[in-house]
Amino acid sequence: MSDLNDGESVEVKGSGAKPYVLKNVGGVYSCTCPAWRNQSTPIERRTCKHLRKLRGEDAERERLGGELPAKPVKAATEAKGPPLLLAQSWDNATDLSGWWMSEKLDGVRAYWNGKQFLSRQGNIYHAPDWFVEGLPSTPLDGELWIDRKRFQQTVSVVRRQDKSDHWKNVRLLVFDAPECEGSFENRLEHLAEILGPDQHPYAALHQHQCCRSLAHLQEELARVEQLGGEGLMLREPGSNYEVGRSTSLLKVKRFHDTEAVVLDHRPGKGKFKGMLGALIVQLPDGTEFSVGTGFSDAQRVSPPPPGSVITFRYQELSDGGVPRFPSFVRMSTEAPQPITSSPNLKSVSVNAASPQKQDSDEPVASETRYFEFSDGKSNKFWEVSIDTQEVTVRYGRIGANGTTKVKELANVDAARKHYEKLISEKESKGYTESET
Repeated sequence: MSDLNDGESVEVKGSGAKPYVLKNVGGVYSCTCPAWRNQSTPIERRTCKHLRKLRGEDAERERLGGELPAKPVKAATEAKGPPLLLAQSWDNATDLSGWWMSEKLDGVRAYWNGKQFLSRQGNIYHAPDWFVEGLPSTPLDGELWIDRKRFQQTVSVVRRQDKSDHWKNVRLLVFDAPECEGSFENRLEHLAEILGPDQHPYAALHQHQCCRSLAHLQEELARVEQLGGEGLMLREPGSNYEVGRSTSLLKVKRFHDTEAVVLDHRPGKGKFKGMLGALIVQLPDGTEFSVGTGFSDAQRVSPPPPGSVITFRYQELSDGGVPRFPSFVRMSTEAPQPITSSPNLKSVSVNAASPQKQDSDEPVASETRYFEFSDGKSNKFWEVSIDTQEVTVRYGRIGANGTTKVKELANVDAARKHYEKLISEKESKGYTESET
């Protein structure tokens, strides 16, 4: 399809889990991507890369009656970062047989430019001289890593500026050579030559294996997750090293994760009274919701401050683009980006005696609460989430994915009453609120 007739629409793959929808309504073209929605020009004067790709540059230029708007300039923090290849999420459809498979490391992405380590945003990691001694003068793309489930310890070491002996616990696992010519297989051979066994005390080539089939992929994913790993990375055979997001590098996880900016705190109830109940956060496209699970008691006492950036995990996106069952993973390794506070959210103190009640005509942020029940015979969980007029319940045996049911209510007030009624019923049956 090279164009859309009046009233037609088409879905295109975007950078997130859900596709973007392009429409033509009476000659006004639109796209659901953030780039189109966040423009300040009238809707009939807007365009985006998805519309230009569908219709062609010339057709879009003619429709707008002049030159196309300049492409958005990257933020300063992005512009100064190293030229990294970034992954897309697997669409659960692409056949990955023959692709190169490796564990997705829960470490700190690091770009060795031949002289020093740089973060994705271009910040310097001050590794000791003895750590970098013997590394090549050509770029390496890899991960500074200590062990599975040791992300926070890794961050605390690599962000130090004193070049301390704490670095002796860190390893550089390299998975690509950005400036080495040829296919991915050629680059792996090159890395094997310069980072073979015992050639460097703190650096090694990250292990890859060929994915034989979907069953092999699922088997390896289950093995890695059972060991406490995050998931898998799949690299297309014969692919080049591309700068930016590319479908030649795919991440495979049972759950998605992404980053959001903390706007505010919501106080806790019950066992969390006097502590954090949930974080009110905002996605880059402006979507606001709450993250209420995944925190340790220490993090609830001293939660990520407003303005900071967190990584959270979620199951899928709702039709409104709100993450379902969001769960806190960690704070970002990078400095927070400036944000504009939302006029729709009230300031709430973590130590407040009770949360402030929202007026019924205010927008309702997504909220999730998690409960567990154990009587010596069974160990069950029950999780409930509210998103505007939609209430979602997930339940089952602890450790399993469980069963999910969704109910749409007549309005926001009805959804909130139903949500609170379900929680009250579970608490009366002995379920206690807990962390995921």
